[in-house]
Amino acid sequence: MKIETLSDLFVEEMQDLYSAENQLVHALPKMAKAASSLELRNAFENHLEQTKEHVHRIEQIFTHIEGSPKGRKCAAMEGLIKEGDELMHENMREEVLDAALIGAAQRVEHYEIAAYGSARSHAAHLGYGQVLSLLQQTLDEEKAADEKLTWIAERQVNEYAK
Repeated sequence: MKIETLSDLFVEEMQDLYSAENQLVHALPKMAKAASSLELRNAFENHLEQTKEHVHRIEQIFTHIEGSPKGRKCAAMEGLIKEGDELMHENMREEVLDAALIGAAQRVEHYEIAAYGSARSHAAHLGYGQVLSLLQQTLDEEKAADEKLTWIAERQVNEYAK
């Protein structure tokens, strides 16, 4: 698809996010299984449910903009997930692995925060009011997930990983 307008760019961004979220639906259960901290495991499992809702919201967005959410695979998310997967196969204490998993998950969250922030800005400029609220809701959830990971790291995991 040739990208000539902000609307074209928005479609491309949303297809990228759709791919990213679907990749996460498959990666989060592996991360939850690898986590030794019950709180971290629960955070991954809860975020999996949110991620499934994010996929659904993107599908809703495409009903508003009359397009298909399917596009090419999100290479950025693929790389972030690959890095996380490699960590899970390293030889490290489980407490250190938990700290590593938090770092990997926060890199994912930061990517999503940036991507949803850009998409939200473009939706606002394009006058996509209903889409804007869906994007804002997801953006808020991604920020909250990042904050939860920071809390788990600072209150528990990092201390045990020393």
